[in-house]
Amino acid sequence: MDLALLRTFVTVHRAGSFTRAAALLGLSQPAVTSQIRTLERQLGRPLFLRKARGVTPTTIGDELAHRAAPHLDALIEITEAELDEESGVRTLHLAGPPEFTSMRALPALTDLVGQGLALRSSFFTSAEETLEGLAAGHHDLALTTARPRGGLLSATPLCDEEHVLVAAPRWAGRLGPGSLRHKGPVVLDQLPVVEVHESLPLVSRYWAAVFESRPAVAGTVIVPDLRAVLECAVAGAGLAVLPRYLCERALERGEVVALLDPPVPPLRTYFLAVRTGTLALPRIARAHEWLLRAAADW
Repeated sequence: MDLALLRTFVTVHRAGSFTRAAALLGLSQPAVTSQIRTLERQLGRPLFLRKARGVTPTTIGDELAHRAAPHLDALIEITEAELDEESGVRTLHLAGPPEFTSMRALPALTDLVGQGLALRSSFFTSAEETLEGLAAGHHDLALTTARPRGGLLSATPLCDEEHVLVAAPRWAGRLGPGSLRHKGPVVLDQLPVVEVHESLPLVSRYWAAVFESRPAVAGTVIVPDLRAVLECAVAGAGLAVLPRYLCERALERGEVVALLDPPVPPLRTYFLAVRTGTLALPRIARAHEWLLRAAADW
């Protein structure tokens, strides 16, 4: 059986779409369709059911994928390992949010750099964009707050990120003792807000988790970087919802204060995502394991 046909088949099985598989393989969609039809003729069985959006594997298709995929992944591992040895460089392409990647993931991987790993990093504020780049083969590992669906990508929970409602001390002084405990969002909705997007994603998530309501305000300062949001909050621009790891030092120095201390703080889970099968590659597997180990202390 032609290995090229099997590779195309496994890619379609994981991608759930001829179009997406074609992009991953660098082929045209008609070429992918032709290869799948050739394989189906050779086997005498249909491997996929065509639907309006994508394809669904048949029972025979699932069985073939489960048998063939591990062997194809092993062949890819051997090929890439040989290329690494020839070039003398092992490069890992990492993608994720700029703040979390810069302050958590990259420092955690520096020991591997000393062991011969080269790092290339790409920043994205959209989890969807990050996962699309991973699926297209632009990245080896992706840090994302969205768990990918389908069989093309797989993800492991990495860590939970606690969110804190903060503001400069002068704003806390204006609110007065006990006002938040009794009036909650009614008081907070009167304050200016610093956020990363007009939709107020962090503030909205915090309001929903703590107050079971939606914020009734618009953003006063919108800046697409959480580090800039922190600096604006320190300068007194308004309240902000930030990851604790990002604002911990500012809290310790008294530059900002936590406006609330809810019994169950809002959390956001980060996932470490890869293309299915690529953990067989040593450089990806090692970085994956290294990050999971480091995240235990985050």
